[in-house]
Amino acid sequence: MTPERATERDRLRAVAARVLRMEAAALAAMAEDPPEGFARAVRLVLDAPGRVVVSGMGKSGHVARKIAATLASTGTPALFLHPAEASHGDLGMVAGGDVCILLSNSGETRELSDLVQYTRRFGIPVIAVTRVADSTLARQAEVALILPDAPEACTIGMAPTTSTTCALALGDALAVALMEARGFSAEAFHVFHPGGKLGAQFLRVSDVMHVGDALPVVAPDTGMGETLVEMSAKGFGVAAVVEEGRLRGVITDGDLRRNLDGLMGRTAGAVATPDPRIATPEMLLSEALGLMNRHKIGALLVVGEEGRLRGLLHIHDCLRAGVA
Repeated sequence: MTPERATERDRLRAVAARVLRMEAAALAAMAEDPPEGFARAVRLVLDAPGRVVVSGMGKSGHVARKIAATLASTGTPALFLHPAEASHGDLGMVAGGDVCILLSNSGETRELSDLVQYTRRFGIPVIAVTRVADSTLARQAEVALILPDAPEACTIGMAPTTSTTCALALGDALAVALMEARGFSAEAFHVFHPGGKLGAQFLRVSDVMHVGDALPVVAPDTGMGETLVEMSAKGFGVAAVVEEGRLRGVITDGDLRRNLDGLMGRTAGAVATPDPRIATPEMLLSEALGLMNRHKIGALLVVGEEGRLRGLLHIHDCLRAGVA
């Protein structure tokens, strides 16, 4: 790297460090002294029978969208309403029982005026998120959450940077406080995140296991010739040895190799490994995959109450579900 490029790299990293320090300082100040009305805002949302309508203009609008999305995915029904669209008919999306969270750094955003007037007319509570305590928005709101009066991190001190970071973090704090107040669980989180990595983390063995006729099942007295046919037909490389519905053992490729001498003259019960590694239907898929990885096996039989065979989980099922 040339000296000129190294100097440019160091200069740009210094800019990043300055911005991060300024925004971190504002967040630290807010953490030391959270907005006075925070608890009242949480209670207002908890007591509302309707939804949370979040709105803001410009950069505040982008933050408002994220807050609404976070609330909706963590147990608090919420939506984003664009203030300009609200003035052209979308005010009908706001109903009695709802609560509005309105974001405006200055508290004087002109585009929010129709929405504010509508909430006053129909008695819809407003939570204001603003930097100016004596602004129009703060005065009109039931609860005003005042952001730190910290400088923006940009060179000219005008581009929304520190202020939007603080508003975003405050939205996260509201969402988490509401989650804890509602007792929102990991299982409930999965209901709202069925796709992608988040969904895969909460899948259970019962969600993907093979059941019924797909299972390679033989009785303890089944001859090994018939057992091999069953293993080949079902394609999992294993056979479950089952007696009266209860798992008695498993036959794997390793068991076949260890019993090659006189194999065809034996029964499944004589070849099977008793007490094999198993999964339960309620086990997280990620936990079952960890079990297979630790013991270097490619499939787990799934056993329910009283040792009854319920299904089979193959490592490929975990990979297809996105657990890796």
